[in-house]
Amino acid sequence: MKTGKSIAQADAGRASRFSVAPMMDWTDRHCRFFHRLISRHTLLYTEMIPARAVVFGNRSRLIDFDIRERPVALQIGGNDPNELAQATRAGVSYGYDEINLNVGCPSSRVREGKFGAVLMKEPQLVAKCLRSMVLAAEGVQVTVKCRIGVDDQVPSVVLPKFLEATAQTGISGVIIHARKAWLSGLNPKQNRTIPPLDYDIVLKMKEMFPGIRICLNGGIESLDKAIELLESDIDGVMVGRAAYRRPVDLLMNADDCIFGQDTDNSRQKVISGILQYIDQHLEKGGRATDITRHIHGLFAGTPGARSWRRGLADARRLNSDGSSYIRTLLAGKGTLVKSSVELDW
Repeated sequence: MKTGKSIAQADAGRASRFSVAPMMDWTDRHCRFFHRLISRHTLLYTEMIPARAVVFGNRSRLIDFDIRERPVALQIGGNDPNELAQATRAGVSYGYDEINLNVGCPSSRVREGKFGAVLMKEPQLVAKCLRSMVLAAEGVQVTVKCRIGVDDQVPSVVLPKFLEATAQTGISGVIIHARKAWLSGLNPKQNRTIPPLDYDIVLKMKEMFPGIRICLNGGIESLDKAIELLESDIDGVMVGRAAYRRPVDLLMNADDCIFGQDTDNSRQKVISGILQYIDQHLEKGGRATDITRHIHGLFAGTPGARSWRRGLADARRLNSDGSSYIRTLLAGKGTLVKSSVELDW
């Protein structure tokens, strides 16, 4: 367990200017470490973890993380103020830089638990939960991630009421996924593309609530688009699957273009860092595939990308030979890959 506040915690608000969304089954600790190697300043998020699991489950397995991932936020889900407060205290004790409440996930499992996007229908309950979390956070930032509405709700009516209710709780900001969620008739994958995005209403909310830090999420496929949105006076942008599938394209230049930090970074340095991390993980008894499943997009858009992905599909070789096998892939030995990066090993 990590305790005490850090410099990173003081910078969480600034880091939220550009962040990678919490994504179930994707943004685990290994994914976050990989993304941190590419960008030093982007705010990273955990997968959504039920507050009840944090309170009653294997806490270390669920929320422990490598301090090198910072700045990093813990996203939790739930509807019980007491459980959310306990989960928040746990996140603070482990050293998270922000605690975020999920009010946007439309999955049936989350819906059956009466949390996630279904809470858009109960803004007063959300406000009660957030007040409880803020009190438990002891100064660490608390935020909420929501949709613009659900089902037949009219976003221009419900979203201002939602923000009015949550703005009085002491939270540090709101991340708005600029798309309604349909709680019946659409699965989570369909909810990522249907109905259309509505950036305008999120920008309107920033005009209506200038005192709230508002970040926009949904459909941001490039760093250029993120910069364009930031120039429209929104406080931050959150990217999702594009950052996972094309991490170098989305994250490599973010430190310079968004944070004004000239981070000396390269694909070669990222590779060196992830190889060391894989070796450390193997020494602890882990499997290389725990990590390599997240790095398939490292060469996206470059010559040899398909061969790279094909090579990483060999779980037996990866788990038996680890970083040695990956070095073979990178060096272009055999016919697996001809990397566009010159590496000296």
